[in-house]
Amino acid sequence: MSVATVSPVLLVEGLTKHFPLERQLFGRLRDWWKGRPGPLLTALKDVSFEVNPQETVGLLGESGSGKSTLARVLMGLYHSDRGRASLLGQDLFSKDRSIRKENLKRMQMVFQDPFGSLDPRMSVRQILSEPLSIHRPIPPVDWEGRMVAGLEEVGLEKDALGRYPSEFSGGQRQRISICRALILGPLLLIADEAVSALDVSVQAQILELLVRLKAGRGLSLLFISHDLAVVRQIADRVLVLFHGTIVESLPAECLLEDVVHPYTRRLLQAALQLREGKAASLEVGNGRPSTAGCRYFPWCADPLDCCSESPSNLELHPGHFVRCWKAVKKST
Repeated sequence: MSVATVSPVLLVEGLTKHFPLERQLFGRLRDWWKGRPGPLLTALKDVSFEVNPQETVGLLGESGSGKSTLARVLMGLYHSDRGRASLLGQDLFSKDRSIRKENLKRMQMVFQDPFGSLDPRMSVRQILSEPLSIHRPIPPVDWEGRMVAGLEEVGLEKDALGRYPSEFSGGQRQRISICRALILGPLLLIADEAVSALDVSVQAQILELLVRLKAGRGLSLLFISHDLAVVRQIADRVLVLFHGTIVESLPAECLLEDVVHPYTRRLLQAALQLREGKAASLEVGNGRPSTAGCRYFPWCADPLDCCSESPSNLELHPGHFVRCWKAVKKST
């Protein structure tokens, strides 16, 4: 899908997030006594991207790359250390509670685990009515009709309202989660590994549902996954995240032919090997220590001298950006 030059629904600029590393009590006391900060893990570093109206952006990366952390920072579950994010021009990190509440009405999230994301003590009616009671987009007298219509939209019957999550399969629970996320009529939906915990056949049904809902409602979608095939199937544009940094961004139809960053090529190679029933080979790297420059430097098989410096986000072709000195030099 070609996206016209319009104002983005979601704009993220320079987002950075650190977490303190777990240590023994003696180590924490020693640092406190000497007045020095404890060691930090950089989960996100200078992440910038946008999601345009009715666009599906796929966020691709292996476990531990920072995908879920990014989603949780955007939803306000984690505080960012640096950077900005806006939804339709409104600050996502505003200290004004009314602005944050309005943003959450416009941006909702579907979590990975359909078993853990629904309160087992609440009926489906209680689960769906909770966001309505918080935001009150319509009068309470109309809640029942909206909940029934929402369930039908995701392929569930009206009688589901009186039942509990334990009475449903994993795929049905994820449909309830999607219904809850859409009950307020958001403009942007964040799907964090929304199909990874499901069987393959159920995955296909949920993906088809998301595509249909996106088209019918005019949604924008930030689809987070470690599965390259799934991201390529559903996304218009793909962002590749490595150790908290977006290393490559390109149209989804170019994902198999035009990738240039060594990490993205490694993901492709691993996916093809697994598809052929082979064990995915691990890249040994160069054995050199990490530097303040390229995040991928220790894993790069043949780094250049300039790779010790932080690479810029350079555009190789229209819509194709990469953070890699080697890739840029090869293309010139």
